Order: sequence, then C-alpha cells, then structure tokens
Amino acid sequence: MEDKQDDKNMKNDNKVIVILGTTASGKTALGVALARQFNGEIISADSRQVYCGLDVGSGKDLQEYGEIKYHLIDIADPKQIFSVAEYQKQAFAAIDDILQRGKLPIIVGGSGQYLEAVVENYQLTDIKPDRAARAKNENKSAEELFAELKSKNPAFAEKLNNSDKNNKRRLIRYLEIAIQDTSRILAPSAQRPASYDFILLGLTYPKEILAERIHRRLIDRLEKENMIQEVSDLHDKTGLSWERLESFGLEYKFIAQYLQEKIDYDQMAGLLERAISQFTKKQLTWFKRWEKKRKIYWLDEKADAENKVKEFLSN
Repeated sequence: MEDKQDDKNMKNDNKVIVILGTTASGKTALGVALARQFNGEIISADSRQVYCGLDVGSGKDLQEYGEIKYHLIDIADPKQIFSVAEYQKQAFAAIDDILQRGKLPIIVGGSGQYLEAVVENYQLTDIKPDRAARAKNENKSAEELFAELKSKNPAFAEKLNNSDKNNKRRLIRYLEIAIQDTSRILAPSAQRPASYDFILLGLTYPKEILAERIHRRLIDRLEKENMIQEVSDLHDKTGLSWERLESFGLEYKFIAQYLQEKIDYDQMAGLLERAISQFTKKQLTWFKRWEKKRKIYWLDEKADAENKVKEFLSN
C-alpha cells in the first residue's frame, strides 16, 4: 500500500501518458489501472466515442472506469461533424485541467489522427465543414479528388503520403480548406513546439490472439450488449440518417446495412469481423509510421507499463 501511495504522490509537472494500440488490445483496462495507481484521469482518443449515443459500437465500456474520471467521451452531437482540430483543442484543455489539479493525464485510444495531433502539436485549421461541397464530392473518386486538390494547392498536395492520397474522407476535408482559405491550409507535418512531455505506451497481440479477441468481443456485442438495437434506436429515435450511420464505419456501417435489409445477419457479422480485422492492420500501420519519428514502447504485460510510468515520472 505504501508503494501505491508513493506512486500517487509522484510529481507530474507537464508529463502525459499515452496508451495507444489496436482495437481489442485492452487499452482502457490498462489506462484505468494506471490511473488508479498514479492518481490519473483518462482522456479518450477515439473518433467515435466523442459522439453521444454511439456507445456499444464504439466500445465506450464506461463500466470499466469505476471511480476514475474520464474526458472527451459523449461531448458531440452525432448529427454534427467533430473535427480533429476541435478534438485537439479540447484535449489540450483537458490536459491543462488535469495537471492544474495535480493529477496525471492519461490519453487512451486508437485513433491515430487524434493522438498524433495532440502529441505532435500540429497546427490545425478551424475552418468549418462545407456540407454542400461534401455532398458533391462524395460521388468523386479519390483519384479525382486528389487531382482537384493538386490543382488548387500543388505544394500541399505533394506533401501527402499514399494513405492520404487514397483516403476520400481526408481529401474532401483538404479540399474544403483549400477552397475556403488557401493561405491557411497547412501540411500534416506543420507543427509547433511540444507543450507537454509525453511517453507513448503501445498495446497489441499476436495476430491469432488478436483475431480471437476481436471475434469474442464482436459476438458479445451482438448477442449480449444489444448493439443492433443501439443502431436501430439511433436511426428511429434520434433521427440519424442511414447515410450518417454508415459514415461512422465498422459496426454502424454494417449493422445499418443489415437493418435496411441490404445484407442478412450472417453476411453482416462476417463482413463486420473482416472489416474490424482490416482496421486493426491500418491502426498498426499508422503507429509504425508514427514510430519513425516518435518512440513507442510496446508492452508485453501490465508490469512493464507500471515500470515505464514510474521511470518516466521520476525523471
């Protein structure tokens, strides 16, 4: 018990813990355990958990937090677009609030854009989404969108990596910014000096174990946690369109298609499990790319995380 108390009394200064990893890697459980040991609070870094009502499908698992305070969950209307810039602003505010109260900020999540925007302190635009332009651009291919962006801002377009060039959602956003104010469009690499001292702790599992964890969690959500009913209620009771639900991807996309009778139950479950597995690969690819410029400590067990945090806080 004395060791635990000593851990809670360690000076945090401007130090921030980041726990990142793939879907189903146990990030929340580790974050809560570390928060209990080191007098911390959780800041979620999940692009769907920010939205009210997207509970089971986004894996909020609020029961896991117990007495631990959490931030940036249920802060946005799912009918509205919540940008990376808005997330960054609110994350910085949460970090400052936690530090001012003498506690340890612990950012937990798998959304690479959110995490990187905060840790690398990217300069992000606050230009609002253009719904009319989005509707028009949705029908264009990634190739067409990139060509249009290149014509409007070639210097910016040339700095995009292959992932960005083939991502319609990002290209549509880049075009919105370019059209509204070309002078303010900033490359993803543009950043300010870091305001905090971060340590990044990574979680994942061997391929076979992760596949089993994904499968087991999906079955539980479908059969025990009323995930299908959640999606149905979001459409019927809150008025979210099928198109908007599908835009959230993964669980919301395929269950929305099932509820519209575009696919049957077995197709939905199979396509969804495959899509989640593909998504975890994309997450790992993002983190491995990020690791080229930022050290990530990949962990084998909880004790490794505790030791890394103790060392980090004592320096």
